[in-house]
Amino acid sequence: MYKDLETKKIFNISPNPQTYWLIIYKFIFIWGMEFNSFLDYLLLEKKYSNKTIVAYKNDLKTFYDFNFDKFEQKGIKKVNYSQIRSWIVSLVADKISNSSINRKISSLNSYYKFLLKTGDIKINPLNEHKALKTKSTIQLPFSENEILNTLNSKNFKNSFEGFRDYLVLELLYTTGIRRQELIDLKIQNIDYSNRRIKVLGKRNKERYIPLIDSSLSSIKKYLEYRNKLKNIKSNDTLFLTSKGKKIYDNLVYRITKKYFSGFSTKLKKSPHILRHSFATHLLNNGADLNSVKDLLGHTSLAATQVYTNRSIEEIKKVFKKSHPRNKG
Repeated sequence: MYKDLETKKIFNISPNPQTYWLIIYKFIFIWGMEFNSFLDYLLLEKKYSNKTIVAYKNDLKTFYDFNFDKFEQKGIKKVNYSQIRSWIVSLVADKISNSSINRKISSLNSYYKFLLKTGDIKINPLNEHKALKTKSTIQLPFSENEILNTLNSKNFKNSFEGFRDYLVLELLYTTGIRRQELIDLKIQNIDYSNRRIKVLGKRNKERYIPLIDSSLSSIKKYLEYRNKLKNIKSNDTLFLTSKGKKIYDNLVYRITKKYFSGFSTKLKKSPHILRHSFATHLLNNGADLNSVKDLLGHTSLAATQVYTNRSIEEIKKVFKKSHPRNKG
């Protein structure tokens, strides 16, 4: 990754094969020492998931590597904004999207805020930074008809995968849980007597969501097939692949896209759109905003109000198309 000349300058050792592993060790050691306390803070105090922490780690490492290559500087604690700006320019040149760049800078900003808190730096180099402009795209929820037509279709086979796929879609829509929350569901999370399911959300916060009759029935049917699987490798996990392993992100996405493709013309057919649909349909049918917030596992009303805004956009679209005064 690094040129011999740069290695010599940084580590002050002769770049030959005998010292190669010493170079690698020193690099990893320095990198680890710089970020370990921050990553521990995210895990232990902020209660971030492992997946989120890996994303932060990757973002920090990307800038660390760039700064090492470009400015021959060990560590990124004492960088200035012009160095970060150079990184942003290089990301743009690599055709990284503005939203992805903003996320990377957000990770970096969190790191510098942590260093301010611990007294390691006195000024955040990102204090004056302004996020790159991004296109505001409105993701419309599925209509109630699109969902009913999909779930009532004959595309679900009378097999393990058929019952699993049906339950995946039904739970995403009837509970509004996140994709990762669905993947992490345990069999013991299902409370049949109280007709509810326990969900472990972001930052390991637990919440209970009611289960409707059809969902409880679908769970029981699916479990009959699940329990017949051979070589189950994840006994507690609710959703498995046909090989007995825990399902994964891309599979949930593929399931959603596969079944909705025949009944929806929307460009995006993702698990998150089902979460949007859950919230929007509840609000459209008179549900209280605070109740929907709790069901979604949001910490603030602002996050839930996004779905209200999207519902309004849908109303505007219908109004523009249907109102007699708008017809030419």
